[in-house]
Amino acid sequence: MATPLVVSEVAKSFTMHLRDGIRLPVVSDVSFSVKAGECVVLGGPSGIGKSSLLKMVYGNYGVDGGQILIEHEGKVIDLASADPRSVLAVRRVTLGYVSQFLRVVPRVAAIDVVAEPLLAGGENPEVARERAEEMLSRLNLPRELWQLPPATFSGGEQQRVNIARGFITNHRILLLDEPTASLDAKNREIVVGMIAEKKRAGVALLGIFHDDDVRTEVADRIIDVSAFSPRKAAA
Repeated sequence: MATPLVVSEVAKSFTMHLRDGIRLPVVSDVSFSVKAGECVVLGGPSGIGKSSLLKMVYGNYGVDGGQILIEHEGKVIDLASADPRSVLAVRRVTLGYVSQFLRVVPRVAAIDVVAEPLLAGGENPEVARERAEEMLSRLNLPRELWQLPPATFSGGEQQRVNIARGFITNHRILLLDEPTASLDAKNREIVVGMIAEKKRAGVALLGIFHDDDVRTEVADRIIDVSAFSPRKAAA
């Protein structure tokens, strides 16, 4: 499928239960698509709904209306209405996510955190660990840290583990939520190169990047999320 991700007329609001059930609109009538080999960036001011939209695409947030269409194993699945089992199957095979924060089981070694997505997909343990070593080496994480749990690492070190875990797979769609936010200039450039490799491999990427230089290097298109904000329209 040349366009493996299509977002159509998506709307989202949050109910503020501690404020008498007030409904806070987030986005309305969001429509866009991401082609294979393309990196689309969500732009707009802080708080406009970029991260919320990315979480909707991943299935972490429900939607009030619209469709989120994913090409998965020869079928088109609407994640906006799919059951939990289908969502997990899509994430396992087709849809990857690199968040701003690393959330892992405590006391699990960094190398095992990175290898886990491959193991979950049935990869040979030895091969999975070799690939994990390659990723950690490329991202300049010191070898002496590989057998330690990432909870003990600095923010930048944790994010490199996070990136290695997200990029190690062959997902056809990859969501990126500020992947370079905690990195120095050298490692930001490495991640920019990794994104370019994913694009050449035909991966569809949807991301958020507040660093102007990184955004300029990776973006094929920028979608202004404020265009879908009911709050802006009301103002």
